[in-house]
Amino acid sequence: MKIYVFGNPLVSEDSLPLRLLSPLQDKFAQIHFIAVDPNENFPPKSERNLIILDVVKELSDVSLFDYSDLANIEKTPISPHDYDLLLHLLLLKKMKRINKVRIIGIPPKNVSKNILLADVSKLIGDLLFTFTSTSLSGNGKRRTYRDQRRG
Repeated sequence: MKIYVFGNPLVSEDSLPLRLLSPLQDKFAQIHFIAVDPNENFPPKSERNLIILDVVKELSDVSLFDYSDLANIEKTPISPHDYDLLLHLLLLKKMKRINKVRIIGIPPKNVSKNILLADVSKLIGDLLFTFTSTSLSGNGKRRTYRDQRRG
């Protein structure tokens, strides 16, 4: 599983994901965390299902968003990036370059790093459980004897 981490180390409110990168890598060794600039060839052509860690404006708690959440947001910037991530993801979806997007959104300020790390870790743990359950069963559903019978 890969999680793409966005952030700008020069802007304090946008550097939070990058400051969480090292502790998250220590805690989740089985996950490949990749710090990227969303303006530079993102996502890689082979990636169809994305998990992103980023700052989201006007957010007070760590939250998980998926594509349906993004599609319902008015087209106003939700990210402090030069190029709005929302617009970029909506365009990629429309061009059929991506299938699924999940964004772990973190608030831009007024949150203790330890609390933020705990909240982000919980969401990542939930995603990891879902990811491994889907990988094991092939479709994300619980397998039963009836599912395995022939004919």
